[in-house]
Amino acid sequence: MDNVQTNRRLAAILAADVVGYSRLMAEDEAGTLAALTRHRETQFNPAVARHRGRIVKLMGDGTLVEFSSVVDAVNCAAEIQQSADPNIILRIGINLGDVIIQDDDIYGDGVNIAARLEPLAKPGGMCVSLIVNESVAGRTDVTFRAGGEVQVKNIDRPLKVWHWHPDDAGPLTKPLQLEPESIATEEQPSVAVLPFDNMSGDAEQEYFSDGISEDIITDLSKVSGLLVIARNSSFAYKGQSPDLRVVGRELGVGAVLEGSVRRAGNRVRITAQLIDTNTGGHLWADRYDRDLTDIFAVQDEVTLEIVTALKVQLTPEEKSNILDSGTTNIEAHDHYLRGRNFLTGANATRETTLQGIANGQRALEIDPNFARAHSLLAILWCVSMLNRWAEEDDDTVLARAVEHATIAIGLAPNVAEFYASLGFVLRFQNDYEKALAASKKALSINPNNAHALLNRAEVTMFSGRPRDALADLERAMRLDPGFAHQILQFLGIAHLLLGNMETAAMTFRQRIILSPDTDNARAMLASVLGHLGEIDEAKRIWQKVMQINPDFSMRQRMDLMVFEGHGDVSKVYEGLELAGLPTG
Repeated sequence: MDNVQTNRRLAAILAADVVGYSRLMAEDEAGTLAALTRHRETQFNPAVARHRGRIVKLMGDGTLVEFSSVVDAVNCAAEIQQSADPNIILRIGINLGDVIIQDDDIYGDGVNIAARLEPLAKPGGMCVSLIVNESVAGRTDVTFRAGGEVQVKNIDRPLKVWHWHPDDAGPLTKPLQLEPESIATEEQPSVAVLPFDNMSGDAEQEYFSDGISEDIITDLSKVSGLLVIARNSSFAYKGQSPDLRVVGRELGVGAVLEGSVRRAGNRVRITAQLIDTNTGGHLWADRYDRDLTDIFAVQDEVTLEIVTALKVQLTPEEKSNILDSGTTNIEAHDHYLRGRNFLTGANATRETTLQGIANGQRALEIDPNFARAHSLLAILWCVSMLNRWAEEDDDTVLARAVEHATIAIGLAPNVAEFYASLGFVLRFQNDYEKALAASKKALSINPNNAHALLNRAEVTMFSGRPRDALADLERAMRLDPGFAHQILQFLGIAHLLLGNMETAAMTFRQRIILSPDTDNARAMLASVLGHLGEIDEAKRIWQKVMQINPDFSMRQRMDLMVFEGHGDVSKVYEGLELAGLPTG
């Protein structure tokens, strides 16, 4: 690529270094290199893979590893240190923070602090930041001991550090997993589907090429043994010509599918190629010249070829679900694609949402048993209600949305996304028990459904269990990194409610980086800063909130989230009061 590619995100960074490496090399260079290689191949690297980490780079005796979950990072470090090779002793430092991914390297505060923490660890142990200790409390069997404040090179503020060493701990046990069905192993094959290029020479056909890509994403997501990046994230590359190896690093996947669509009259040409993001080599490629009526067969073929190329085993039920497109009517499918295009548009308006509803209804007029169209309408009606775009009252619109979501499940009871849609709609009826059950059902079918994970996390948090929401939020952000700006908002609120104020502040700051015009994240950050005693900074942040939205009301925003009992939200108002800011 000609241009340097950068991407920033929230990540847990593990920095590891060999104790006394220079002395070991001076005493026995060949033996030390052999021992280090053996340690990496048999202990370190397998532990990183088991805990869903990504080795960013090796630096002689040092290693830098990125995790999307701080719990995974801590559990990985504990496993490595409790199974230590007596010939290779490590120090490990872990931090959670903002990182910048730039082509083959990684930078940022999250990396710098992890690197400074590592030398502070005892040989064979780990040293972590306050944010890490806050984030994992109650979520892992690892217990840290306070190490006080330290001043380290090139960091302008003292760091509160925490220590752990296997000599001070009990035997390693299985990490806590509050909802084990939502945790999928990162060793499984992973893929991102980029939006197919529209080669039709007609900009109005964009919905069709996008629709082909989205249908393939939908079908691949039916495979429980395959991690599929959500549409929000893969479509962030629309209109670009990225280096697919860079895309793989940014999205954390081993393969990327790209292609093109040319539609002319009743003919369609589709090209597709699956690229290994580690080598840049082709895993599979093909071209299809077919009648438009064969479009469903082509999508099925592409999906099955990808599954085969990635060596994923399909169950008979999963294969049947892939081959079931929901309709055999091209016109109904075309209206569905148009309607979905309005839903996923970057700037939804009343007009575009109502157009989406009209297309969904037209699809059902043609084929009343088109389950995907029912599920689409459930979401569109809910969006219409939330934005006050529907003419009917909220209860009527929500009842209609629930009806469509329920019909979709009745027509196709083994599709995770349909249960996720039902869970989303039921949230707004305040039926948290049924919403939670629908999300759990979706995840029992496919543990990698980002929509269901986020639904379950929100319902869990609104029900007064913010700690239980953390794992789902972190997992959802891994599956849909392009939606991180929204997920970070809920992650920050969860930490605020738990009293993890340092972690909450860092999370809201990351959200502001990704969404510079957010008023809500800034207001929440002002509350957190009030708790931390940073009153002047809280007031400065609040002034920015008023500049963005002079009518902002914290109580109105909190009421929209419908916390059960409202008792959990007292910390939000307390922080604002401590900073001398309005709570109304």
